[in-house]
Amino acid sequence: RVLSLELNKDRDVERIHGSGINTLDIEPVEGRYMLSGGSDGVIVLYDLENLSRKPIYTCKALCSVGRSHPDVHRYSVETVQWYPHDTGMFTSSSFDKTLKIWDTNTLQPADVFHFEGTVYSHHMSPVATKHCLIAVGTKSPKVQLCDLKSGSCSHILQGHRQEVLAVCWSPRHEYVLATASADSRVKLWDVRRATGCLATLDQHNGEKSKASSEAASTAHNGRVNGLCYMNDGLHLLTVGTDDRMRLWNSSTGENTLVNYGKVCNESRKGLKFAISCGCNPEFAFVPYGSTIAVYTVFTGELITMLRGHYSTVNCCVFQPNFQELYSGSKDCNILAWIPALRELVPDDISEKPLPQQHLNPAYEDAWSSSDDEG
Repeated sequence: RVLSLELNKDRDVERIHGSGINTLDIEPVEGRYMLSGGSDGVIVLYDLENLSRKPIYTCKALCSVGRSHPDVHRYSVETVQWYPHDTGMFTSSSFDKTLKIWDTNTLQPADVFHFEGTVYSHHMSPVATKHCLIAVGTKSPKVQLCDLKSGSCSHILQGHRQEVLAVCWSPRHEYVLATASADSRVKLWDVRRATGCLATLDQHNGEKSKASSEAASTAHNGRVNGLCYMNDGLHLLTVGTDDRMRLWNSSTGENTLVNYGKVCNESRKGLKFAISCGCNPEFAFVPYGSTIAVYTVFTGELITMLRGHYSTVNCCVFQPNFQELYSGSKDCNILAWIPALRELVPDDISEKPLPQQHLNPAYEDAWSSSDDEG
């Protein structure tokens, strides 16, 4: 299904944003509600379900925190995320130096965290049961951890030298956090440890001579502005302004040396890319100018470029239940990319056995097509 993704002509996402869209998130509980955050501070909540049951339909906006809302973010919203365990709460962070915790039903902030600098990224663990920490990356090199239970910024992880552009909790270990910075480094932390840092990823796997000026481990030769764990937490994908994407073994910290070729990345801030879930092989969907590049994660092959936006794509999010992709762009549009339905083969042709390699195992069925076996 992912290999046949195309711009859906029958499904629109209602156009509410009057400026570029920076971030999208689909809640993991039902996979039905989507949040978007715009560069004018506006947040919109959509219902992706086709309630009309018509073949051609528009995903409606249920509500929004618009410019006239008393608690709207003053500047660009960079990250939105649903509370991973139920849809009654979501979070947003912004260039206005705040992280807000929202009550979905009243659209009022239940809590607001203030920071010294611009907030680039925040993330809540999808698997944590023993903590309610939100990791926050800001203009400061210090990674902040905000505790939802106490409402305070509980502690700080020190080690980066420049602003932290992306943060992501491991989906496998609830205390493990990955952070990416403008200092070319990606660090893995165990937030329970006083020293914190478990590893600093090294693109050369320790092969650079110690005498070299580059002795300090770097993950990229530029700002690292995006990172995303694979769903099993065993690997981590990073992107940097050196136009490279790298796949790391997250337990050993080793660069797996998969070559994705040139992955154009001109973003001055965090880049929000997505990884498929439940596919074999798994795919990465990476904003690439006004298109989205689709790579196979473990071989590095560029499968296709999804074209449809008129301007820079800032973010994309994968809906695993239906293998759909949604993308947000500077052109104010959210586009839905849906697997193309395969053409029905006329009966007389379908009787001939297909050569095995052409039959995608996903399309094979175990049912008998003969009528008289009823």
